[in-house]
Amino acid sequence: MRHALTRPSGPELSLCELTHLAREPIDIDAAIQQHDLYLQILRDLGVDVIELPRLEEHPDAVFVEDTVLVLDEVAVLLRPGAVSRLGEVASVADALRPHRELVEIVAPATVDGGDLIVLDRTVLVGATSRTDLHGARALALAVEPFGYEVQTVPVTGCLHLKSAATALDPETLVAFSPWVDLSEVDAKIVEVDPSEPEGANVVEIDGTLITDVRATTTADILAATGFSIVATEVDEFAKAEGALTCKSVLFTT
Repeated sequence: MRHALTRPSGPELSLCELTHLAREPIDIDAAIQQHDLYLQILRDLGVDVIELPRLEEHPDAVFVEDTVLVLDEVAVLLRPGAVSRLGEVASVADALRPHRELVEIVAPATVDGGDLIVLDRTVLVGATSRTDLHGARALALAVEPFGYEVQTVPVTGCLHLKSAATALDPETLVAFSPWVDLSEVDAKIVEVDPSEPEGANVVEIDGTLITDVRATTTADILAATGFSIVATEVDEFAKAEGALTCKSVLFTT
């Protein structure tokens, strides 16, 4: 069965960490509505949604993806690059302990889950301000016993690798190439419409893609490759440098 770990948010989202964007007001009521709609889409697609407790003291906690990498064989508890987020990991570990063996990334390494893409047995690691070289090396040591290798890719102009690219299947990425160098990655690349960088962040569920409603032309490109499309709003979270994938951790049991 497919599951999604998620976490609600509230007014604390307005105090989120920002790296590339200037701070602007977030409509919290609209953000909550957008998040609830995202969860309903997951449920409609047959996903079991597991809602973790809200963490009012952690403004970025809704972006639960950054705390863990869940593979078929193991869950790697990450060490987020923003110090304010370190307290988010414990409750994620509690939720996953019944389902996976747990291993942990420890200091001084930093790794954000938004910088990780799994393609078959390769984990792409975005080199960003949140994920450092120590983190990439620590992750490689954590996943190697389970048959995975790590490949680092340069990311510029955005917070996370998944802001610039996400997986459509184990061999294909959708990407906004100005933000990421995928020239050494062994994968087919589907380019987003150049005016729609937000189109590079999608969530794939059994042949359906959840996409950002702003990326209409990119959605048409992806639909032409055979995917069903469900578009939804995420613009309030975009003000916090978040996107669709950030708001859930998908895994199967």
